[in-house]
Amino acid sequence: MRQGWINTSDELSVAAQCRLAGIARSTVYADKVEVDEVELMLLRLLDEEYTRHPFYGSRKMTVWLRAQGHAVNRKRVQRLMRILGLIAMAPGPNTSKKHPEHRIYPYLLRGLNVARPNQVWSTDITYIRLAHGFVYLVAIIDWYSRKVLAWQVSNTLDVGFCVDCLTAALKQYGIPDIFNTDQGSQFTSDKWITVLQENGIKISMDGRGRALEGYGNDSFNVGP
Repeated sequence: MRQGWINTSDELSVAAQCRLAGIARSTVYADKVEVDEVELMLLRLLDEEYTRHPFYGSRKMTVWLRAQGHAVNRKRVQRLMRILGLIAMAPGPNTSKKHPEHRIYPYLLRGLNVARPNQVWSTDITYIRLAHGFVYLVAIIDWYSRKVLAWQVSNTLDVGFCVDCLTAALKQYGIPDIFNTDQGSQFTSDKWITVLQENGIKISMDGRGRALEGYGNDSFNVGP
């Protein structure tokens, strides 16, 4: 043994070692198999509840587990969720998130009489809940004909699937006079704006955050 080193297992009691390590003495004698079984049970419960409610974060998961009779704190739930790779998904409030550096265009539809097809198109992003999460749906709609001109599904909110949807609609149905969107970062991005500008389309943005709010509540006619 090197001079100045202490063999703690020989020189110090278990209680002293626990004090130095900053841990409770009871943990030294805990039944590790039982702890593992508890962990596995909590992991299973978290996974099952996440399947039912994938928008639950650690706070709601903690409340739910406590309601089931399990004495857990949020820190432990966060650790278990990290093990499972679970991240709360709440796409509803985030589908139209603004980008602070993107230009916002004025709203052009106030008082406008929409009297023909291809006068005004609009788009919006929503989400479809699945057993293990969500996918995002973007759809482009003609305000006059109430037809869904194109749609795309993605598991991320990247602008790419929105641009693909726009390109498909332009190819099949021609060029609208005005394209109205909300102020979400996808629709203020350079990629989206460039396609509109290259086709000579006037850009309109709805300040209320939902580009279809003024469209009405009737069902849409889905195009071929």
